[in-house]
Amino acid sequence: MSAPSIVRGRKEALNTDRLRLRKKKWDDQPTQSASVLIASSGEPIPPSAVRWALALSGGDAVAVISLARIYGSSFGLPNPGLMPTKKELQNQRSQVDKAVRLIERKGNEGWGQVAATRRPVRTIVAAARARGVRHVIVVAPETARWRQFVEGNLAKDIARRLGSEVRVESMAP
Repeated sequence: MSAPSIVRGRKEALNTDRLRLRKKKWDDQPTQSASVLIASSGEPIPPSAVRWALALSGGDAVAVISLARIYGSSFGLPNPGLMPTKKELQNQRSQVDKAVRLIERKGNEGWGQVAATRRPVRTIVAAARARGVRHVIVVAPETARWRQFVEGNLAKDIARRLGSEVRVESMAP
């Protein structure tokens, strides 16, 4: 006697097909290990930051992350005008590609990532923890004291969240 076959209803079969065809909304966080992370808040990544990262890495891999800012709050109505445009994302990708090519030209392994985020500190900390870095170099423009009071200091906030096991340093583009 054979085992009874499972008969699926029409509705159940449609639901499983729909789930299989659904496109993922975002990529998974890259987890390739690196010893140094160069983090840019949308600013161009200078070659001096890459040279500094290579000196700190000691021949290990170097990761680069550039952030495209999403404006507005998460509590308001969604508005596509607050998202980064395709041109802004392409600009960030080209900056990351340029930095990774420079890293690889010097003989190290390089990884790149572009992320769109409302919370730059949280995104950089998540990337640093996922990659297991020892140093984070933050490329952020010099800002006035009153603006740091309102917006916060990116490097200090990252250092506070990562703790003392990761060294965080800031440099202007």
